Amino acid sequence: MAHVKEFSVEEKLVSLVTLQKIESKLDEIRILKGELPMEVADLEDEITGLHSRQTRIEEEINGVTEFIEQRKTAIKEAEALIKKYEKQSSNVKNNREFEAINKEVEMQQLEMKLAEKHIKDATEEIAEKAVLLEKAKKNIAAKEGVLATKKGELEKIITANEKEEKHFNKLAADAKEHVDSRLLTSYEKIRKSYRNGLAVVPVERDACGGCFNAIPPQKQSEIKQHKKVMICENCGRILVDDELSAKVEVK
Repeated sequence: MAHVKEFSVEEKLVSLVTLQKIESKLDEIRILKGELPMEVADLEDEITGLHSRQTRIEEEINGVTEFIEQRKTAIKEAEALIKKYEKQSSNVKNNREFEAINKEVEMQQLEMKLAEKHIKDATEEIAEKAVLLEKAKKNIAAKEGVLATKKGELEKIITANEKEEKHFNKLAADAKEHVDSRLLTSYEKIRKSYRNGLAVVPVERDACGGCFNAIPPQKQSEIKQHKKVMICENCGRILVDDELSAKVEVK
């Protein structure tokens, strides 16, 4: 049966401090990126929405243009019918036929006037939509300019820190392999609870290095003995003595 090595509390604490220092280095790189990744993603979503709006306006303009063409065709058809009725009027046999033809002519003339009104209204609608379309295009161009700038800034930061980030990500993965599984679960839970990501902190100037709450001398003495994992009663972070923390270096 394979022998499983039991790690001392001090070794467990050293593993935790190592992991914390590595992940703090990664946090520093993420801070350099700042809000840029989120801003880039938001801008991309906004530009996608603006493109959809542009497409919708263009489709509406196409629909109205098609409607105008239909109305123009209706006018041509009405004109052709009027000519036809006017020819027929010269061959009528009685007043009733003449009046019937006149009514048809009047009907076609009304159709033409209605079609002309529709064309006028539709032309005005296209003019309004053309203004909206131009605004949408200018807005897209402006947003794309901002996006290009922010992407450029982000790319510079990523390029400048890519090698270092890969290095620390590998170190973090290796460090996690050496941390007690239960301690790792607690560590990750605590780390997520705080914006600065500090789950393991040294006692500095008789206080917790995370929340700065005073640590009693007796508890400080127990922390230095490395006999058990000690927690700050105020913030819940894992406490280590300053000497142990200083011993751990991450390059």
